[in-house]
Amino acid sequence: MGKHLFLGDEAIAQAAIDAGLSGVYAYPGTPSTEITEYIQTSPEAKERNIHSRWSVNEKTAMEAALGMSYAGKRALCCMKHVGLNVAADCFMNVAMSGIHGGLIIVTADDPSMHSSQNEQDNRVLGNFAMIPMLEPSNQQEAYDMAYNGFELSEKLGYPILLRITTRMAHSRAGVETRPPKEQNPLSFPEDGKQRFILLPAMARQRFGVLLKAQETFTRHSESSPYNTYFDAPDKNLGIITTGIAFNYLSENYPEGFEHPVLKIGQYPLPRKQIEHIVDACKEILVLEEGFPVVEEQLKGFLGRGLPLHGRLDGTLRRDGELTPDSVGRALGKHIAGYYPVPEIVVPRPPALCIGCGHRDVYDALNEVVESYRGAAKVFSDIGCYALGALPPFRAIESCIDMGASITMAKGAADAGAFPSVCVIGDSTFTHSGMTGLLDCVNEQTPVTIIISDNETTAMTGGQDSAGTGRLEAICQGIGVETEHIRVMIPLKKNYEEMKRIIREEMEYKGVSVLIPRRECIQTLKRKHSTKK
Repeated sequence: MGKHLFLGDEAIAQAAIDAGLSGVYAYPGTPSTEITEYIQTSPEAKERNIHSRWSVNEKTAMEAALGMSYAGKRALCCMKHVGLNVAADCFMNVAMSGIHGGLIIVTADDPSMHSSQNEQDNRVLGNFAMIPMLEPSNQQEAYDMAYNGFELSEKLGYPILLRITTRMAHSRAGVETRPPKEQNPLSFPEDGKQRFILLPAMARQRFGVLLKAQETFTRHSESSPYNTYFDAPDKNLGIITTGIAFNYLSENYPEGFEHPVLKIGQYPLPRKQIEHIVDACKEILVLEEGFPVVEEQLKGFLGRGLPLHGRLDGTLRRDGELTPDSVGRALGKHIAGYYPVPEIVVPRPPALCIGCGHRDVYDALNEVVESYRGAAKVFSDIGCYALGALPPFRAIESCIDMGASITMAKGAADAGAFPSVCVIGDSTFTHSGMTGLLDCVNEQTPVTIIISDNETTAMTGGQDSAGTGRLEAICQGIGVETEHIRVMIPLKKNYEEMKRIIREEMEYKGVSVLIPRRECIQTLKRKHSTKK
């Protein structure tokens, strides 16, 4: 026990260790990455033999975490918000089967899209799956929710979705830790075959059980210490707030709240507390980070014409993060702009590192593509190489989701586009590109697939890549002809050879895979620094 200065991510990680964690399963994704990294470097986690290797993708992570839960152990599964899309198949069905050992699923949402391609709010998916959710308003709550969440999960018999956002994940505060617990012993559910075999007849029964469990979830939410009502004298307005938005509200009332406030940190919505504040106040303002999840639910179950303000009526913007200033304006306060940004300050766009191997790949690819006079189409993927969309390269035409580069190139080729090319990273390829490659092989689609291999998961900080040292063997195993798997070293001295190989394979009327391989320059620098 003690007081520590933790990131929100670190608070969750330490809480899980202290709560008797046996394994964390994750794929790197900002802003969730530091949870797993903290456990990987924790002496306590090593001493307790807590599993902490990276998974190939979020789907495999969640399935492995469920397997550990089935064996009676406590498991943590972490991902950024879009990762839950990848894991959704297992996620929706574990809500049907329930769990055995405690299972917490962390979703780190990214309002304002600091490092993401959308702003989705995974409370929507939590409601869709009909499982309990927790949402901390500060780092201490993040610790407490994770520490107690495993026990709550086991008590209810269902996974807990712990939702944080970028500001919570990446800001620091003092956290008081709790006494460590022992790991659960190995055990298996006595009714495992009735719960974990979701054939239609059994699944229909399990869905009925899940529906009945909603009343229990709501009762726990209504008695939760994370759902708190603060009374105040001016009841012309009542404020319902969630998660980190509570902090922004508090900053606007340093001397204490003027209006009644209901702070929500556990879902489903606590109906009794909501009815209390609604009965007491003339109007309601909803402050929540992300989508108008609470606001829409209130419209659904209040059944009365009470004025309701928030993101839906324009009181707050639908996009982007909340701030203390935006909350203050929603409250009708005058907010002065104390720190205007000087006009001479121009934001610097992101760029590939000087010395990055992706640069040499794009230089060579652009020159070859130019000779096709606009006929060649180059699709890309999620990773730092997506910066090839920006000047000076402007080399790619798409970046949609993990693995989409290969399948989009296939679809374009099926439509008659030639040549059809894609660029995907080594980690993204093993995450979700391999199945697309199999589609191409099965149909002998004329596509050129460039797996730009920097031997790491670079964009999220240089974590291990699942495909390092195995890419050629994977492609051969999937069925790509050996003579059309070409490895290159992306350096200026090899520039002409790279162009020749790219051109040869683009002309091939079948599946070809090019692997430009050079270690990420940032990873290499860290290795040299560590050696010194």
